[in-house]
Amino acid sequence: MTRLLEFDEVEPDTDCICPGCSARRRARLHAAAVQDGGHASAHSVRRRAAVLFAAVGTVIGGGAAAAAAPTPGGSSSTPAPRSPQGGVTGRFGGDPAGGPARLQAVQGITREQIIARAQGWVDQKVPYSMSSNWSDGYRQDCSGYVSMAWGLAASETTWTLPGLADRITKDELQPGDVLIFNNPSNPQAGSHVTIFGGWADAARTSYLAYEQTSPSTIRRTTPYAYWSNATGYLPYRYKALSPGGADGSTDPGTGTDPGTGTGSSSDGTGQSTAFPGADTFGPGRSNDYITRLGQMLVQRGGGRFYTEGPGPTWGEADRKATEAFQLAQGWTGAEADGLPGRDTWDHLVNGKGEDIGGGSPPPPVTPAPGTPPTAPPPATGVPAFPGAEKFAPGQSNSYVQQLGEQLVRKGFGRYYSQGPGPRWSESDRLNTQAFQLSLGWSGDEADGYPGPDTWRRLFG
Repeated sequence: MTRLLEFDEVEPDTDCICPGCSARRRARLHAAAVQDGGHASAHSVRRRAAVLFAAVGTVIGGGAAAAAAPTPGGSSSTPAPRSPQGGVTGRFGGDPAGGPARLQAVQGITREQIIARAQGWVDQKVPYSMSSNWSDGYRQDCSGYVSMAWGLAASETTWTLPGLADRITKDELQPGDVLIFNNPSNPQAGSHVTIFGGWADAARTSYLAYEQTSPSTIRRTTPYAYWSNATGYLPYRYKALSPGGADGSTDPGTGTDPGTGTGSSSDGTGQSTAFPGADTFGPGRSNDYITRLGQMLVQRGGGRFYTEGPGPTWGEADRKATEAFQLAQGWTGAEADGLPGRDTWDHLVNGKGEDIGGGSPPPPVTPAPGTPPTAPPPATGVPAFPGAEKFAPGQSNSYVQQLGEQLVRKGFGRYYSQGPGPRWSESDRLNTQAFQLSLGWSGDEADGYPGPDTWRRLFG
């Protein structure tokens, strides 16, 4: 037995705050126009529909099962965002100010400050929540994360953030910009936003993404534009970005971080003296800070390491010149790994410390008479490759730890928060991929999984 029910579709009330009306208003706001195949508003036409309900085994009003959310594209190795979001809320969960007051942009924030604020949540591993607010007052979902990084007065949504930003192209993307995906069929659970942290490879096929997703804030190398729904992600730039910060390399020195009350200093040329972050430098990175680093190293005596450039793409010349400068300061070990940290950057931009010495090697030391000769170090060959099956999710063995320790020795350990250890992890894959990218490999050759050639070059 079936029952035929008829209903009238009506426009959601403009002042109703229930989630259903809010979602329908957003969907109508972003729906296609009538001439493009969209439906007319219920204010202009009333549509009647007949719906058949099976009476057998169904109790009207007994609690219908929730419709399943669309399954995102990709597989377990291509994660999709699990990041439903709440509505616009004020700081600490209060009601947002109405009208232009809520949308008023916070002036003076720089790209550098946006990335620093984004990194703050990564460091704190802020748990994902669409109903809770972090200690800084922002909602702990993806759009609340961007609102925090941009220093907004409220926790916005992926639907309202574009109103505070300008649409840009892929080629215009710089750190601090965002990539937004809005899904009209599932506005809350299907939409997502990430913060662009810089290109991870010279071909611009992947980038460093800062994002708030389950279980907590993460920073990871991500294929452009995302793991799934890639063509639906659109790049945007915050309208209130501090003047002079459009290319990610300059900062007038007048901006104030809305969250910390700290400004950034300038070296008198309009360029910021603040350290841009360790992730700005290293294999696969390409940005204007690398060019600036190379220029400063050349001024301090590192010109002999560059056969061309300096340029924006990180290369072995940058690493060697940085290492030479660090060694000139008397630093050793991890302090002279060729990757600039805060102290290296501070010495360069402020003219501190010693310049890089000449390129001639020191004269050999003649041993005193009667001193026994020093035995040469034992010859060591490349250890035999144990097989690709040793390096995969779920594997745990000594070869994984051996690989990780060698990556660290070679300067490719930035993704380890602890370890390396015997259990294969995403950190092992990312560090291996960084090494492969440094060799100029791409595509399947730089997938982060070691093969015989990766092994030979890493231990050779």
